[in-house]
Amino acid sequence: MISVSNNFLRLGVLSALVGMSLGVWMGANQDFVLRPVHAHINLLGFASMMLFGLFYRAFPAAGRGWLPLVHFALAVLGFLILMPTLALAVMGKPVFMPAMIASEIMLVLSMLLFVVIVFMATTKKDEATAA
Repeated sequence: MISVSNNFLRLGVLSALVGMSLGVWMGANQDFVLRPVHAHINLLGFASMMLFGLFYRAFPAAGRGWLPLVHFALAVLGFLILMPTLALAVMGKPVFMPAMIASEIMLVLSMLLFVVIVFMATTKKDEATAA
């Protein structure tokens, strides 16, 4: 069975490595054109994925079923499409704008789904402790 928590955590640390490496490369070359890509890799890739993974670790029941799998798929697919299309756009080659827009929609939908998952998990937790 897929562990949504483990997969988000693994992708989070890989994103941190990629984002930091890009930052080092930019600094070494004094070329900061990809600064928005660097920021998105660190925030959407590292911070968001790690927080998703930690949430699913803290609320293991929330990581079961089809909702977290859809959340995972949308978040990862959106992220993997957005990074190269954003890089092309900031380098002045916005040839894949429809794909970039689609990836942004996927990421917003993944966050909306995560909101639903968090509310469902925390509502169940609140009810269990109130009894």
